[in-house]
Amino acid sequence: MKAHFGFRTLILISAVASPALFGAAAERQQAQAQLLDHAEALCDNCFFGPSYYYYCFAVDNKILLGYQRTQVLNYEDKSKNYLTRVHKSWQVWDAPGGTVPLSYDDKHIWVNRPDGKKQVKMHRISSSDIFLNNKQCQDVGKTSGSPKN
Repeated sequence: MKAHFGFRTLILISAVASPALFGAAAERQQAQAQLLDHAEALCDNCFFGPSYYYYCFAVDNKILLGYQRTQVLNYEDKSKNYLTRVHKSWQVWDAPGGTVPLSYDDKHIWVNRPDGKKQVKMHRISSSDIFLNNKQCQDVGKTSGSPKN
């Protein structure tokens, strides 16, 4: 009987401790954000290559950087992506202007599409080398002892 009780206790302790041991996911925070800057690394004349779209947001006295990766098929016209006809989620997120509602955690940023039906999941990054138009975005991740460009 005592061994049976010990097994139950071990199971209970394991269930309670598992999130702490394996790194439970951080909760999503909701916020209104201002889009400060964006940049693109486009795949021209692509046959199923990726394009990257980078975004810099001001949120609650901090700067969040993220990117959206989309698969591209544009062998005739580099301004188009022929894959979006069949896979709507590969459309590039277009900021509606002003402030945008978003949610974020340690690894991702989620923004709504303009139609409000779906969310775009962006991957958070710490490198700000891609941003050229906003000093706040460029300074993210730089320590006070590092030289300014």
